[in-house]
Amino acid sequence: MDYNELEPNQEIYLTGLVYDLNSLFAFFTRVTDPRHARGKQYPLALLLVLIMLAKLCGENTPTGIADWVSYRIEELAEMKLLPRKKAPCHMTYRRVLQLIISPEELEHLLSDFHQSCLYSNTELIFSMDGKTVKGTIPSGEMRGTHLLSLYVPKQGLVLVEAKVDHKENEIVVAPEILKQVNLKGVIVIADAMHTQRETSQQILQGGGEYIWMAKGNQARTLWAIQKLFVHEACNLKNGAPLSKDIHTAETVNKGHGRREKRTIWTSTELNDYLKWPGVGQVFRIERAIWHEKHHGYSRHIVYGLTSLSPEQASPKKLLALVRQYWEIETGLHYRRDVTLKEDATRLTLGTAGHIMAILNNALIGLCLQNGFRNLAQARRRFNARPILALNLLCSAKSHSC
Repeated sequence: MDYNELEPNQEIYLTGLVYDLNSLFAFFTRVTDPRHARGKQYPLALLLVLIMLAKLCGENTPTGIADWVSYRIEELAEMKLLPRKKAPCHMTYRRVLQLIISPEELEHLLSDFHQSCLYSNTELIFSMDGKTVKGTIPSGEMRGTHLLSLYVPKQGLVLVEAKVDHKENEIVVAPEILKQVNLKGVIVIADAMHTQRETSQQILQGGGEYIWMAKGNQARTLWAIQKLFVHEACNLKNGAPLSKDIHTAETVNKGHGRREKRTIWTSTELNDYLKWPGVGQVFRIERAIWHEKHHGYSRHIVYGLTSLSPEQASPKKLLALVRQYWEIETGLHYRRDVTLKEDATRLTLGTAGHIMAILNNALIGLCLQNGFRNLAQARRRFNARPILALNLLCSAKSHSC
C-alpha cells in the first residue's frame, strides 16, 4: 500500500499495518504497558490483537492462542502483523492476562469503544445482569470473579461492566455503572435484585425509564401487586370479566421443541398506593409452556412494575420489552459460556479470567455489529481466512456508528 494514500483517520502501526483511528486496534494501542523496555519483545497492543485474532478464529485458551499464532507465522508476517517470523509462547500471553493489563483500564477503554458504536437513533434497552466467571473459581473455594454488565439487546454491546467485590453484591455496583452511561430516553430492565427505590430515582433523574421484577426482597410491593391480580384471576375463574383498569395482551411462540404462550395483565390502580418513584403501571406475566418431548405443561408467573405509562407502553409493547431483557442471557452469557467456553477455561491466577471476559464481550460486540449473528459459524469462516478477522479489528467498518 502507498502510505501517501492514507485517509485522514488512518494510522500506521510499527509493523507497517494500517489501522483506523476508531477501530478496536486503535483502542488497544491506548492500553498502558507497565513493562520495562529492556527484555520486552512484543508490544502490548500487538499481543492483545493476536489474542483477539486467535479468538475470532476459534481459540479460547492461552495455549490454543499461542499454537494458532505459531502455526501461522508466515501468513501473519505477510499481513504485516508480526514484525519478524517469531511468535510469542503461551506463557507470554498468560503473563499479560494475569499481571500486565489493568482490568479497570481495559473495561474503561472497551466501554468507550462500545459507546462509540451505539446506534442511538432507535429505542434503547439496557439489560442489567450479573455473571460469575466459573473458570476463575479456585479449587476448594466457592466464589470467583463476578461481573455486573449493562448490555444492549439487538446491538450486542456491553456498554459498561464492573467487578463485584466478594464482600459486596450487585446492588452496590449498579448505581456506579449507571453513572457511566447516558440514560436519557433509555429503558433499563433488570431482575428483582435491582428493584430498589434509590436505583429507580437515579434512572428517572437521568431521563430514563425502568422495568423491574418484584420478588421477596420487596415483600410489601410484591404483596400489593399479587393481591391486585389474584383478585382479578379469581373473578375471571368464576366467570366475571376483568376490571376496566386491567389491560391484557398475549403472544404465542413455537420452537426448540416447545410452544410458549405469554399473557400479560397491566394496571395503574396501584400507582398512588405503592409510593414508588415514578411508577406508571404494574404488571403480571404468565408463561404457559407445552413441552413436546415430555408431553407436559409448565407454568410460571412473575410480577413487576415500571415507570412507563400505558400511553408509553401498551401491554403488547411491555411484554416485548420484558422479553428483550432476556437477551442478556441468550445473546451474551450463553455465547460466552457455550461458544467461547468461558466457564470451562480455567484462568484462576491474577486478573486473567476478568481480562478474558472483557475480550469475550468485545468479540461478541464486534461480530454482531458487523452482521455475524451465528458466532460459531463466523469463527469457522475467520479461521479459514484470518485476513477477514484482522480487517474487522483494524477497519472503521468494525463499528458502524
